[in-house]
Order: sequence, then C-alpha cells, then structure tokens
Amino acid sequence: MTILLFLLLLSVIITIHEAGHLIAAKLLGVYCYEFSFGMGPLIWKKKGKETQYSIRAIPMGGYVSMAGEPDGDALYPDVEVPEERRLINKKTWQKIVIMLAGVTMNFLLAWSIFSMVILSSGTFMVPAKAEVISVNPGSPAETAGFEPGDVVKKIIKADGSSADIDTFLDMQIFNADNSEEETYIVDRNGEEITLKVTPQYDKELETYLIGITGSSGTPVPVNALSCWKYGAQEMVMITKTMLRTIKGLFAGRGLNQLSGPVGIYQATETYAAMGFASYMLLVGQLSLNVGIFNLLPLPILDGGQVVIALCEGITRRKFNEKVKTAIMAVCWVLIIGLMVFVTWNDISKLLFH
Repeated sequence: MTILLFLLLLSVIITIHEAGHLIAAKLLGVYCYEFSFGMGPLIWKKKGKETQYSIRAIPMGGYVSMAGEPDGDALYPDVEVPEERRLINKKTWQKIVIMLAGVTMNFLLAWSIFSMVILSSGTFMVPAKAEVISVNPGSPAETAGFEPGDVVKKIIKADGSSADIDTFLDMQIFNADNSEEETYIVDRNGEEITLKVTPQYDKELETYLIGITGSSGTPVPVNALSCWKYGAQEMVMITKTMLRTIKGLFAGRGLNQLSGPVGIYQATETYAAMGFASYMLLVGQLSLNVGIFNLLPLPILDGGQVVIALCEGITRRKFNEKVKTAIMAVCWVLIIGLMVFVTWNDISKLLFH
C-alpha cells in the first residue's frame, strides 16, 4: 500500500505542476503537442483537438511538450505549427506566465490542503512569541544567563548566519540540530542583552538543546473562511524553513538533513500510518517544496527559464543555444549528483542509524 501512496503522491504533485503549464500555454495560444501522465512507454493515448493526452507506464511525474521547445519539436517533427503559436515567439510576459504557472499550481495545491486539514481539525495553533517561560536548572541556557521573561529577537550562529526571531517556532526552526555556539540578542524589560550559549545534546530527544521552554502557542477556532488565512500562515512557516535550508546548502550546511526518494518513501509510510489528514499534509508540504525548488534560477528549472526570458526580453536577443545547452548540461550533472548524494544519505540513515 505504501508504494501506491508514494507513487500517487509524486504523480499528483508533478501532474498538477505540468497541468499549470498546459493551461497557461493554451490560454496564451501556445501549441501543445502532448500532455503526459507518467513517464516511459506509452500505454494509452487520446487525441484532443490538437493535443495528445497520454498515460505512460511509469506513474511518476509527467510533462507537457510545447511547440518551440527543443524537446517538443524533436518528438513531433512532422507537425506544422504557425510561428506565432510557438513558445519561443511569444512575448516575454507570456513566457514568464507559462513558466510560473506550474509553481503557482503547486502553491495553490499546498494552500488548499493546509486550509482543508486545518478546517477539519477545527482549531489552529497560533505560534507564541519567542518569550522564555522557564530555564532548565544546570542547562547551557542557565549558565549563559537566560532568565524567564527574556524575549529572543535575533540569533547569530558561529558561521555568521543569523535570523530575526518573531515566534518561538522561528527559533526552533533556525536552531534545528545546531551544535555550535550561538549568540542570542534578547529583550529583557526593554533592555537589549547579548548572551552566548552552546547547545547540549539530549540523548532522549536526539537533538541539541540550550535548555529553555516557551509557550506552545494559542489555539484559535477555525471556520470555512478563516481556514484560508491560517493555511497561508502554515505555508509561510514552511517556506521560511525551506528558504533557510536552501541558503544553508549554498553555504555548505545541512547537507546531511536532505532527503531523496528513499526518505520521501519513509515519510509516506510514517504519515500514512498517522491517518489521511497527516498524509495530505505531507502532500501539501512536498507540493510547496517542489514549487519553491523550481523557482531556483537554474536553466533546467522554471526559475532559470524565467531569468532567460527576462534577459532575452531586455537585450532583445535570443540566448545562445550552445551556451544554454552547456549550462543545462552542467546543471543536470549537479542535480543528478545531488540526487545520488541524498539517496545515499537516506540509505546510510537506514543502515547505520
């Protein structure tokens, strides 16, 4: 059953993404050769007015083949398409809309799922401000001089990275698995205090802690209207985590926390065992992550295609195809290398944890 839920999860997220591209392309007059659910050998197809709708043997992902894209034109060399209906001949803003339509659908899917799950629960836990409620005796926080009532405003890590803190949840997210000395800027009765503390490993919880507690938040009732606001807040919190992770990766931090297909499969099994709502939350989180990841300015991703479209629009010159192909090849090598690394990372956790 887990394998089916895993395949369904990936297929829904990627198919929704590609459907966004398809809808936007058709609305803006781009000729679409094919819209495929799945990858690999063809097992079913139906020809629409001009687009072929296909189901392929491997139920993971999907794609849209558009006129004016090298891959699409190569697959359908005998189809005659008017020049004005080719993607490469569309206006810059039209290209950008088409490229961003996929991530927009991922964001809408995530927002809808978060909102519906919150509505079904009937309440939403509003994160509490980053106020210290208590300090554990003998903890690193007590040694550093933390006191109940301190309000954390900023945290600076040993590597120079920092974060402005609004809620206790912000602090927990930024501090996840950090073992090095940190500098805390706290507000104590209107006075700004600087405290330095090194987290201590907690064997029971298997993480690094400094030894302070804060409020768990305030539960508020949810209805069919307010659930959308709280769904958006949930998206913002997860997006902050994702952006901090990406920022850390470019700085060489957090590589051991990344997961690939094996990790997602394990998460699917765990979340599905917790019930339908938990499983849907995983779908929402991954849909949001796929959307954010696709905004990275790499030529093989939507964000990179937007950058190329903007450069071509500003300079009024087509990007050199040889250069573009070379850059894309390098990006593919990097992405494949990353996938190999995270897969090995997942397997290592299973074998040696």
